[in-house]
Amino acid sequence: MKRHAFTAMALCLLAAPSALAAHKITIDDILALQDVTQPQISPTGDAVLYQVETPNLAADDTDTHIWLTRWDATQTIQLTSRPKESETDPRWRPDGQAITFLSDRAGTDGESQLWQMNRAGGEAEKLTNLPGGIDAYAWAPDTRHIALIVMDPPPAPKPAEDAPPKPIVIDRFQFKQDIEGYLTNRRHHLYLFDTATHRATQLLTGPYDEALPAFSPDSRQIAFVSKRQPNADRDGNWAIYLIDAKAGAKPRALTNFDGTDADPDWQSPPAWSPDATKIAYVHGGPKKLIEYGVRSLAIVPASGGPARVLTPTLDRNVSAPAWSPDGQQIRFLVEDDRADYLASIDANGGVPRTLAGGRRVVLGFSEAPEGKIALLAGQPTVPDEIYAWHQGTERPLSQRNAAWLSQIQLATVHDIAFPSADGTDIHGILLTPPGYIAGRKYPSILVLHGGPQDQLDDRLDFDLDYYLSPQVLAAHGYVVLAVNPRGSTGRGQAFSAAIYADWGHKDAQDVLAAVDYAVRQGIADPAHLGIGGWSYGGMLTNYVIAQDHRFRAATSGASISNILAGYGTDEYVRDYEAELGTPWANTAAWEKISFPFLHADRITTPTLFMGGDKDDNVPLLNQEQMYQALRSRNVETQLIIYPGSFHVQTRPSYIRDRTERDLAWFDGHVLAKH
Repeated sequence: MKRHAFTAMALCLLAAPSALAAHKITIDDILALQDVTQPQISPTGDAVLYQVETPNLAADDTDTHIWLTRWDATQTIQLTSRPKESETDPRWRPDGQAITFLSDRAGTDGESQLWQMNRAGGEAEKLTNLPGGIDAYAWAPDTRHIALIVMDPPPAPKPAEDAPPKPIVIDRFQFKQDIEGYLTNRRHHLYLFDTATHRATQLLTGPYDEALPAFSPDSRQIAFVSKRQPNADRDGNWAIYLIDAKAGAKPRALTNFDGTDADPDWQSPPAWSPDATKIAYVHGGPKKLIEYGVRSLAIVPASGGPARVLTPTLDRNVSAPAWSPDGQQIRFLVEDDRADYLASIDANGGVPRTLAGGRRVVLGFSEAPEGKIALLAGQPTVPDEIYAWHQGTERPLSQRNAAWLSQIQLATVHDIAFPSADGTDIHGILLTPPGYIAGRKYPSILVLHGGPQDQLDDRLDFDLDYYLSPQVLAAHGYVVLAVNPRGSTGRGQAFSAAIYADWGHKDAQDVLAAVDYAVRQGIADPAHLGIGGWSYGGMLTNYVIAQDHRFRAATSGASISNILAGYGTDEYVRDYEAELGTPWANTAAWEKISFPFLHADRITTPTLFMGGDKDDNVPLLNQEQMYQALRSRNVETQLIIYPGSFHVQTRPSYIRDRTERDLAWFDGHVLAKH
C-alpha cells in the first residue's frame, strides 16, 4: 500500500517516548548510548549472552563487554568489566557451562586471542597464544575442538624502535583494504584447536583466505568460505568448502556458482542441518551485478551435488540462515523496504512466513530448543535491544538503554512515499523536530546514505555509518528527509541496479523529488535547505550540488567525485572493472560519472568536506581534490582531516567534532537570512 500524502501519515507515525524531564537529544546523549549486539541463547534456552559497546570518553575509545540475562529476566549480570579492555564475539560452550570470547587483553601483544570463563563469571582463562591473532571461531558440538580463523604472523620480528621500517613488497591484484592497509601475502587461515591439549594445528595454507567456519553436528567436518582458485584477488567468487577436522585433510568445494556465495562481508556462516546432510547458505546474485544483485537463501547437500535456491521469487536480500532445532525449517533475515524481519521457510522450499516483523529492523537472532529465539532489534524511536521471542509472543530482555530513553525527547518519525521525476515510486523517512507545528515551513536537511547498496531504515541509528544523525539534526530544529533513492537495497534487484554505471543521475532525481515533495506538503522551507552524507552519501551530495543550486549548504564526508582517481588508490578495483570496465578501454564511462569534479564550475553551494587520512575505502585525496576545485573557484569550502582515521569514525572525540561542525555549517548557511 502506497503512502503519499503527509496528512495520511498519522496512520504510520511513531511518536517519541515522553518523560517529564525529557530533553532534546544532543551529541552527549549519543556518546552515552549503549550499543547492544550479538545475542547468543544458551543450549538449554535458559539465558542469553550479548555484548555491549559504550564510548570511553577518558580514553577516547570504546569499551565492549559481555552481559548475561536469564530467559525469564529474573537476573542480569555483567560478565566482563575490566577497564580499558574489551571482549567481543561471545559464544556458549556447547555444554552450556562456560562461555568463550575474543579479546586483546594485556599479554596478547595487541592481537585478539580466545578466552574462556565460567558462565557465572569470575576470572577468564586464555586458551590461545597465536601470533597474528584470531578473527573468528566456531565450537565443535562435542566440545573437543574449536575451529579458528587465524591471520598469518608477521614474516619477521618487530624491528627495534630506532630501526627504519622494511620495504613493503606488493604483488597482489587488489593490494589495499581499509583498516588493513596494504595487502601483502599474509593470509587468514583455518586452524583446529584441541581443547584438552590447547594445541592449535594449521589445517590450510597457501595464497588464499578462509572465513566463517562452521562445525558439522557430528563434529567431524568443518564448512568454511574461501576463494581457492588462481588469481582469486581478481573476482568475488567466494564458495563454500568442506574439510575433515583433522591434520592433513584436503578441502573440497561444495558450491560451484560462478559468482559470490557466502561472502564474508555478509557475516552469514554456512548453516548445517541437524542431521548433517545439508548446508544452508546465502547465494549471491548475478556476477555482473556485483553488490547490486539480490542475495537468496540456498541449500546444498553436504555430500555434494547441485545447490537449490529456496527463495527464487523473494527479490529481497537475505542473511544469517539457521536451521530450526527439529530440522524442518530454516530461519533467516530478510531486508525489506526500510525494515528487516525474521522469516522462516520449510526446508524443502515453499513460501516464507514472517516470524518477527513490523516497523523495525531485526538485526540478529539465536534459537534454542523448544523454539525460544533471542532477537536483536531496533525501532525508529527505540535503540537496539535484545528481545525474547517464543511462539509469537515477544518481550524485552536487555533494556540496556531504558533509562537513557526515558530522558530523551526524540523527533517524530514518518514513513513517506512520492514519485520521482520519471514517475518511479520512491520511499523514505521524514523526521519532524520536537514541538513541530503543522502548517509551518521548516529549514530542512536532505540526508543521504552510503553504499549505494544500503538503505536508511526504521531504526534509531546512532552508529553514524551515514555520518549525519537524523535525530540530532531534528533536535536542532530541522525537518530531516532521509531518502532511499534508486541504488538502495530493500526494494528488489531492478531498483538497486537502476544506477549501474550511471551514478548521480536517477538517484539524484529521486532525492531531489523528496525535497519537492516536502515543499509541496508545506513542510520544508525552499529557501532554507541543506544536504549531506558520508561515503556514497557524500558522493551523491556532490552529484546533486553539481546539477542543482537550491541548497544553501552541503557537507560531504569520505566522498569521491573524480572516479578516475579511485582506480589503484582505493580498495574497489574489482568492482570498478566489473561495472565500468578499465579506464583506458572505457574512458567515456569513467568521465561520465566524474562530472562533479570535471565540471566543478557548476557548483555554487558552500560545502564542507571531511575525511580520514588512513581511509583506503575512499582515500582522502578525493576530498582534497574537491576542496581544491571549489577553493580555486572561490566557492566557500573547508576541508577537515581526521588523523589516523579510517572510513568510519570510531573515536568519540572525532564523532563529537564532526557532529558539531555539521551543525555549525548548516546553521551558518541554511538558517542565515538572504
